[in-house]
Amino acid sequence: MPAQYLLFVDTETTGLPARWHRPYAEEWEWPSIAQLAWEIYGPDGTLVKAEQAYLQVPTNRLTAESEAIHGLTAELLAAQGQEPAVVLGRLLADLAQYRPRVVGHFLRLDFHVLGAALLRAGLPNPLPGLPQFCTMQASPAARPQGPKRPLRLHELHELLFHEPMTRLHDAAVDAAATARCFFELRRLGIISTEMLNGQPPLLPPDGRSARRFPWPWLLTAAGFLFLVYLLAHG
Repeated sequence: MPAQYLLFVDTETTGLPARWHRPYAEEWEWPSIAQLAWEIYGPDGTLVKAEQAYLQVPTNRLTAESEAIHGLTAELLAAQGQEPAVVLGRLLADLAQYRPRVVGHFLRLDFHVLGAALLRAGLPNPLPGLPQFCTMQASPAARPQGPKRPLRLHELHELLFHEPMTRLHDAAVDAAATARCFFELRRLGIISTEMLNGQPPLLPPDGRSARRFPWPWLLTAAGFLFLVYLLAHG
């Protein structure tokens, strides 16, 4: 595998995206980040640094559903949350210094909520230009005899290490667990160079619906069938 730094990232958010294909500028389509954590490892697998922070979130963006998942309340974030631009600035500094491969479990969510957060903060988004890898996409290969559905992070961790995770839905814990799972998958030979470089890169949304109804195709097919009917009964 190429010698490169690895940055493992995880976020806890105020919810899930309403519509994944909408632009980041449509603020209410994209949740806010309530907690952000990342760990950086050197090419030899040595931990270089670990960061985690709570972020200030407008109270009207927090929901009872998200609080029930991660336990981050408006009171906690008001007391301990940092200005998002400050935290994101530290992340950008690390991305610029190390030029790492960005790794996450369900990286699609982290990639997009970070993109939306960077836009809100008026900061550049370097993520599309960096190599990426999602351990959730790789997880079915860790269970060759079982169902081929992607495993949740705690499921993959328990499968690989035969022990449960100490906590769930804490960004710092999840980033560390993602790193541990990645290195174990690599040690087992499940993550190969081909797999590492074979996942399609994530890109910012272009605003077009990913599931547009195929009216032109249906109209063409209907016209063809009608022509066949006329020829058969003319």
